[in-house]
Amino acid sequence: MEKRILGLDPGLAILGFGAITCTQISHKVQETTVNMLDFGVIRTSADVEMGQRLCTLFDDLHTLMEELQPDLVAIEKLFFYRMSNTIVVAQARGVLILVLGQRRLPYVEFTPAQIKQALTGYGNADKSEVQEAVARELDLDDIPKPDDAADALAVALTAWFQV
Repeated sequence: MEKRILGLDPGLAILGFGAITCTQISHKVQETTVNMLDFGVIRTSADVEMGQRLCTLFDDLHTLMEELQPDLVAIEKLFFYRMSNTIVVAQARGVLILVLGQRRLPYVEFTPAQIKQALTGYGNADKSEVQEAVARELDLDDIPKPDDAADALAVALTAWFQV
């Protein structure tokens, strides 16, 4: 039985995505494999007005859902840096949740600390430790780039560990 999990690292300028497939060979947890399906980013330009940027996210997310056909979507919860940054990320996140609702896709959310804990065993791990864990878990020669895509794969892996 195969399950596709799409991880998303929300952002307005850069929204990272990473998709994995999990295949359960038998009812034993030890007999489950995970493979990377795809990863990348959706970018919007700061030179474009906000409404158009959100429309780009909306359209590109619909295209992404159509191409990847996820069974489950995992989203990184908002982490508060600066209030102005949090508001624009929240707007992008709202578009993301709308797309998932329109497609009736189930989703789960994880805090950055939960993701770090799931991948490294330590909730305060640094970014490089999480990225190395992503490469190790997916048997990759290199850490996926850009960082937003690697972060999205980490979110997808966290969902796999939790499911």
